[in-house]
Amino acid sequence: MLVTCIILIILGIAAAPSIVLSKKPNAKDILDKLVPYQGWLGVIVCVIGIWSAIGGILGIQYLHIAPFYWLAGMAVSLVEVLLGFIMGFGLINKYVLSRNSASEEKGRQLLENLLPMQEKLGIAAIIIGIVALIITFI
Repeated sequence: MLVTCIILIILGIAAAPSIVLSKKPNAKDILDKLVPYQGWLGVIVCVIGIWSAIGGILGIQYLHIAPFYWLAGMAVSLVEVLLGFIMGFGLINKYVLSRNSASEEKGRQLLENLLPMQEKLGIAAIIIGIVALIITFI
């Protein structure tokens, strides 16, 4: 959980660099160091999000026992999948989608629909990661 929170915060920072740079102009060096890894980070987070969403769907019986916890988990999974897909699209396309032209085209269309939400998803990832870190230590 701790590693996932940290990875989510890092991916959120990589996805919303303008927000980070407006608050800390000297953060450009750190952001430049993230760029070579953002594709792999995106793929990892996307896979974690898919895995978490499947777990959430299989654990839907807990919705009536702990609705906030279940809904929060599904929200985290959704942000992970979407942001991970956006950030890791180059690698996902190269290794998975490029084998079929129809799936490659659908992937590009999905990316075009998601790109306008990238910064908002990045901010959501940072907030969710920080809140989850706090909850982990409480």
